[in-house]
Amino acid sequence: MIKQLFREEIMQESVIYQDILQKGEQRGLQKGEVAVILRLLKLRFGAIEPEIEQQICKLSITQLEELTEALLGFNSQSDLVNYLANISPPQPSLGD
Repeated sequence: MIKQLFREEIMQESVIYQDILQKGEQRGLQKGEVAVILRLLKLRFGAIEPEIEQQICKLSITQLEELTEALLGFNSQSDLVNYLANISPPQPSLGD
């Protein structure tokens, strides 16, 4: 019944649908960035402290992209810890 009332084409054009879709895409991108960073860090330094992983998971996409580039210059986990200590916390987006 709902499918009859809200055809797919109409729903896809709605502002709410587009907002939900964009947020889902952003979350997927953020999760992908986190997964790549954690994998690279684990390959380079071994196990990463859970607190550090949690801190990385909270970063914005822009911060994650910057961290991806910065980690190429890290020589130890302490470089990562220092880097994370010196970045500002992520700013919530207007939609949050």
